[in-house]
Amino acid sequence: MERKERYNVAVLGATGAVGRAMLETLERRHFPVGELRLLASPRSAGQTLTFAGRTYTVQAAEESAFAGIDIALFSAGAGASQVYAPMAVRQGAVVVDNSSAFRLQDDVPLVVPEVNPHAALQHHGIIANPNCSTIQLVVALKPLVDWGIEHVTVATYQAVSGMGQKAIDALQAETASGDREGTTLFPVASQEQRYRMAFNVLPQCDVFTENGYTKEEMKLVNESRKILELPHLRVSPTAVRVPVVYGHSEAVAVRFAQPVRAEQVRQRLTGAPGVVVVDDPAHALYPHPLMAEGTGDTYVGRIRQDLGDDHSVLMFVVADNLLKGAAWNAVQIAELLIQHA
Repeated sequence: MERKERYNVAVLGATGAVGRAMLETLERRHFPVGELRLLASPRSAGQTLTFAGRTYTVQAAEESAFAGIDIALFSAGAGASQVYAPMAVRQGAVVVDNSSAFRLQDDVPLVVPEVNPHAALQHHGIIANPNCSTIQLVVALKPLVDWGIEHVTVATYQAVSGMGQKAIDALQAETASGDREGTTLFPVASQEQRYRMAFNVLPQCDVFTENGYTKEEMKLVNESRKILELPHLRVSPTAVRVPVVYGHSEAVAVRFAQPVRAEQVRQRLTGAPGVVVVDDPAHALYPHPLMAEGTGDTYVGRIRQDLGDDHSVLMFVVADNLLKGAAWNAVQIAELLIQHA
């Protein structure tokens, strides 16, 4: 990429929750935007959005819309990415894609800037943004890798915003109704089965695969291995949806090849890139979703020794799934590109 004072940026899926968060993050992080093009499906074309005090009209996505674009931030789903990413690359743009379309392709880097920034410079036009729950997990694990991580057990508590605006609206409607007996048929992952989300916890994120795990759980396994460059890392995941609007939480147990004390983990994580340690149980200080909402940090607390294994340490990890889990991480990747232009 040519070094410039300002870079032309396109946002595909601009009208969605993550697309809007991308615009907000570009502005918050003072990204040097030259020309900005907001793209979406034909049904969303014509809407207007504001960036840096200026109003922009959303255009329908097509190959010509990427002409002259340096960086294209995608958040329109895997299907759209498979169609439009090759078009954008042909027009000379580098695509940072937030969907699952390219994450596990060998020739596409899967990047979390605090973890594997070098991978971003090995792209062939497309860089994949990892799944939201994976991002915060690997940010917390990376500072501990050199102690020899053998096994990670993770249970997630995932916000409904990970399912989109319709899920947020459904939860808010259910909560407002206060009807604990009825159901508004909250969409779990398919049309076949729906459950109430308010005042409930659902042990399903995305659809089930043949091995009994959901796609979300397998993303935690496969993406963590790729990002951390630990292809044989053992990961035991359980992904759960909870009635929270923003912010994913994770209960994580890490087993090391050697005895490791909780205090060592606490010290190593303090000051680590992208990590904020909040761990003072005596004063009831620990991470929770409202603490992380609106930030790009990963919060870690409840760091403690496994009671039956001096090789294992437990912790609680929280991040804003729309920001660090999606938009914030994508913009950080774009920043890596221009830093090395």
